[in-house]
Amino acid sequence: MKKIEHLGIAVKDIEKSNAVFASLFGKEHYKIEEVASEGVKTSFFMCGPNKIELLEATKPDSPIAKFIEKKGEGIHHIAFAVDDIHAEIERLKGEGFTVLNEIPKKGADNKIIAFLHPKTTNGVLIELCQDAE
Repeated sequence: MKKIEHLGIAVKDIEKSNAVFASLFGKEHYKIEEVASEGVKTSFFMCGPNKIELLEATKPDSPIAKFIEKKGEGIHHIAFAVDDIHAEIERLKGEGFTVLNEIPKKGADNKIIAFLHPKTTNGVLIELCQDAE
């Protein structure tokens, strides 16, 4: 893994949360994108060299909706940039981690992604991100 790619934060209302984070960072988000397959609308902020992704559910049965229902708003995942997501998935499976997406899928911000189950990562949902080609 190369670096933390972004922190994902689950929010109930992306417009209200955009205003909160714009005030916090002193600048507006740089992108809003919907990922229909995941039932989520995302908004991205830069904070120095770091990215923050806000996630709002667009469907009541989406993973973000379920997360907010169970735990409330807050940090949802930590994403790590990788050079070769397929090799990284195989490496992590070999290390005993449970991979939720053995075949990477399209994510927001021009990435392909896969997640590791939090039961194998001390309760933290880990996302692997690779730039889409």
